[in-house]
Amino acid sequence: MTTVLIVDDQPLQRYGFHLLLDSVPETDVVGEAAHGAEAVRKAAELRPDVVLMDVRMPGMDGIEATRRIAAAGGRSRVLVLTTFDLDEYVHAAIRAGASGFLLKDARPEELLAGIRAVASGDAVIAPALTRRLLDEFAPYIPAHRGDGAEDPRLGSLTDREREILVAVGKGWTNGEIAARFVLSESTVKTHVGRVLAKIGARDRIQAVIFAYDHGLARPSTD
Repeated sequence: MTTVLIVDDQPLQRYGFHLLLDSVPETDVVGEAAHGAEAVRKAAELRPDVVLMDVRMPGMDGIEATRRIAAAGGRSRVLVLTTFDLDEYVHAAIRAGASGFLLKDARPEELLAGIRAVASGDAVIAPALTRRLLDEFAPYIPAHRGDGAEDPRLGSLTDREREILVAVGKGWTNGEIAARFVLSESTVKTHVGRVLAKIGARDRIQAVIFAYDHGLARPSTD
């Protein structure tokens, strides 16, 4: 059973999400919040597995609420719900500690799959989509400063793990990485897990952000 906190300033939107999640046996809506401050308080009180977070709300917005929930170090993972015309907000939310995002017009099965993915510790965005989405975010990614090798977290990676991190930053799937480096997918999965642990990334999305921040991946046409 995955517990969920719904955060949205629109009552009808919350009602719709509640109906959907109540329709399947594997999710349990433990609470609702209409703004960021209420979301932070209820996340601390209810300790849900997943917080469905709207971005633009009156008062404390979803980005600041996400930052505070992530900083608290609790069990809750944040799934941001947004639209493509809010690219800069999405990137800010992911940087704040969200485990991923979906569009508000996602199909019901996509939302349910996203909740399951986040609850299990994975990222919501499929790896194959990561590169395209981050290319969209390029104007909002701070320019890389300095030599990425100076970061001690990069220095802790083996040559193979660094190659894996670069590939993840490019949005490659485990299958694509396996084919490129002639490895089994289970071996790639092990490498990815070690990379995440060494760089302190919560999930694959955070690893992509790390790769971009350290100049290992940049938008390009190749």
